[in-house]
Amino acid sequence: MDLKLRKFAKFVDKTFIEGGKKAKEPVLLVSVAAVIENPWAGKGFVEDLKPEILDLAPQLGDLLVPELTKEIGSGEKILAYGKAAMVGLNGEIEHASAFIHTLRFGNKFRDAVGGTSYLSFTNTRGPAGAKISIPMMHKTDAGLRPFYLTHEFTIHDAPNEDEIVVAIGGAPTGRAHARTGDRYQDMKEMGIDN
Repeated sequence: MDLKLRKFAKFVDKTFIEGGKKAKEPVLLVSVAAVIENPWAGKGFVEDLKPEILDLAPQLGDLLVPELTKEIGSGEKILAYGKAAMVGLNGEIEHASAFIHTLRFGNKFRDAVGGTSYLSFTNTRGPAGAKISIPMMHKTDAGLRPFYLTHEFTIHDAPNEDEIVVAIGGAPTGRAHARTGDRYQDMKEMGIDN
């Protein structure tokens, strides 16, 4: 099945000063996005989404993952990661979810970066130009709060009503001046077993 890719987009956000204080190293957030035709658009309610998922989700992983790792330098350098999908107004949230909530997509990303944590996500519906948010967490330790990051971007002409934007994001560092501790510190202070 043809992916019907209309557009590919890349977003790079590098922060040098946060809260008026220079970061020890710039905080780099990178996201890559594919704008594809919604394969279920105009078909009414489709009961079985699996044929399209099996065919197209791996293709999306093969397209997006190398682009993200190339921008950051390598899969090893990516420490925080996440994913997002937004379906156009004529689609269902399930259409957006279909491509990012399958191991056939997520494992392409996890395997490339050595990740074991689940991929934080958003799956939403919106018009062209709507804000897309990719929440991130550490790739192997979900309790490390300094790696709780969010990369936001817009694509001025996507998603069209019959399209889906599928995106992944990554970062090689945590927040510039993280001062909120982590889950394990809270658990120790609260007397909760790890």
